[in-house]
Parts: sequence; C-alpha cells; structure tokens
Amino acid sequence: MSKYPELDSLSKEELVKVIEDEAKNWLAHDGLWFQAVETHFGMDAAIKLDEEAWKDFTQIEAKRIMERLNLPQNSGLDGLEKALNFRMYRRINEQAIERLDDHTLILKMTSCRVQSARQRKNLPFFPCKSVGTIEYGYFASTIDNRIKTSVIKCPPDDITNAGYHCAWEFKLQ
Repeated sequence: MSKYPELDSLSKEELVKVIEDEAKNWLAHDGLWFQAVETHFGMDAAIKLDEEAWKDFTQIEAKRIMERLNLPQNSGLDGLEKALNFRMYRRINEQAIERLDDHTLILKMTSCRVQSARQRKNLPFFPCKSVGTIEYGYFASTIDNRIKTSVIKCPPDDITNAGYHCAWEFKLQ
C-alpha cells in the first residue's frame, strides 16, 4: 500500500506538474508571508525576518537533499552542483551552472520568478542580495563547510543587461 495512493496512477509528466505546482505554492506562501510582515512592520523588518527564516530553511533543505541523494558531508563542488539542481526553487526558476576550474563554481539565476513578475509589472527589482547571501552561503556550507560563497551581482545591484537576475560564486577552500 502506497503512502500516497493519489499519486500512484499519475504519469511521470503529471508527477512533474505536481512538483512544479507545489513549488509555485511554496513560493506564493513565501511571498505572501513577506508581504504581510512588510505591511505590518515595514520593509527593513521584513527583510531581517526573511534573512532569519532563510538561514534556517536553507540548511534544512540542504540536509534533506543530501540525505535523498546520498551525498556525503563535504562532497565539494560536485556535491554542491548536484544539490543546487534539487532545490525547491529549481522547479520554477531557470539557472545556469558553470565550473571555472576545480575550485570555482558559478551559479546564475537566468530567470527568477519573483524578479520576472516584477519586471512584467514595471516594478523595481526586489532587493534580495542580503537574503541571498545568507541563503546561498548557508546552503553551500551545509553541503561542504570548505565552500565560501560570494555574490557576483544581485539586486539592489544593477543587473540591467547582465543576462541573469543574480549570480553567485562558490569557492572550495
């Protein structure tokens, strides 16, 4: 007997759609939570609380991915690259990963659902750099504590004509 009998008869394509929809729901909740905090307490407080939430969430997410993929602790940039492809946002955002050398990996978010929506509405980019710094830094160091993360560009940086919404560098020390 399956734990999820409602999924047993679904095709691979239908299961992928379920995963995509659940990722969209997750992002919608994240955005609505942020907007509620911003409305009640202001943008600075919302970003500070978002940073705290991402610090914890990204480590939980990394540990679960490591367990699911049987990635050992300190699996280097190979482990990080594999894990980045299994993050929840990966189902709704487009990313590109480049390996510059044995010690450097670059992640570019070529299409971010949040920033794309803001562009369509002619709104300024959401200033997610401080949250992203925490998110990517803690995710990478959970995969391998020898990895140091730095931002290449992320709003509020000017990303006009950059070809991506944010970019991060991961260096294996």
